[in-house]
Amino acid sequence: MAKLLETGVRAPAFTLASDIGGKIALKDFKGEKVVLFFYPKDLTPGCTKEAIAFTDHLAKFKRAGAAVIGVSRDSTDRHAKFREKHGLKVLLGSDEDGKVVEKYGVWVEKTLYGRKFMGIERSTFLIDEKGVIREIWRKVKVPGHAEAVLEAVKAL
Repeated sequence: MAKLLETGVRAPAFTLASDIGGKIALKDFKGEKVVLFFYPKDLTPGCTKEAIAFTDHLAKFKRAGAAVIGVSRDSTDRHAKFREKHGLKVLLGSDEDGKVVEKYGVWVEKTLYGRKFMGIERSTFLIDEKGVIREIWRKVKVPGHAEAVLEAVKAL
């Protein structure tokens, strides 16, 4: 298991397939802030609310100089269905092999109804223009989260 990331360290590099074609790579956002949010699964209630909240505030994130990228282990096809069904505007990266969720330390053991399994811990990383992690939110609760991240982006 990967070492837990902390603020003040360089964000791990990544390149992910995008549902809208092409790749999403951290290096492509140099000079820009990046909000990287990891979520468990497309088309589920909490993940849908989170992606919609980030979409609703996307113009404000852009004005504050930040790109917003959502990452799960879902396929690009499933991401495309998710985007289309809910009118999402945020970038969605597919981490089917789980390498990026491992690098960021968000692939964790979870428990649901007494059953243990591995899954993505809902987490968000705010990365500055130089590629350094400035803020980390773990075990995210969706209500108010996008707004709290937006405030942190504006303060950076």
